[in-house]
Amino acid sequence: MSISRPIPLVLLCILYLVLAGVALWRTISTGAIDLFTLGVIPVLVGIVLRTSWSLWALRIYLFIQTLGLLALAATALMALQITPEDVKLELAGRNIPLLPLAAVLLALLLFQYWVAFSANTKCFLQQEKSD
Repeated sequence: MSISRPIPLVLLCILYLVLAGVALWRTISTGAIDLFTLGVIPVLVGIVLRTSWSLWALRIYLFIQTLGLLALAATALMALQITPEDVKLELAGRNIPLLPLAAVLLALLLFQYWVAFSANTKCFLQQEKSD
């Protein structure tokens, strides 16, 4: 019996595909290799090919993202304690508000956790391929 690909996993693959495209574009345009974002490529390949290691790769990559976000949050909180008026994030000359950015990043992280630890995802990725 074959299970269809879970919708949350499809959405995660689309998100990772966009992230992989941005990571490759950034790597080509700057010449700097960023393993934090390029690490999504093996995870995406593993999920698409339904390899035996894909679930572990997804969970490890998610753990790395969590550590990165925690480091960023800790740094921002320390900077806010020292000089709150100097803490700002700019992208292409535009000021990005930190609270909405933190909310979006947390929501993305929680979505990924939900998909990575979902029973449907586990069943789908551990099921033998029929083709």
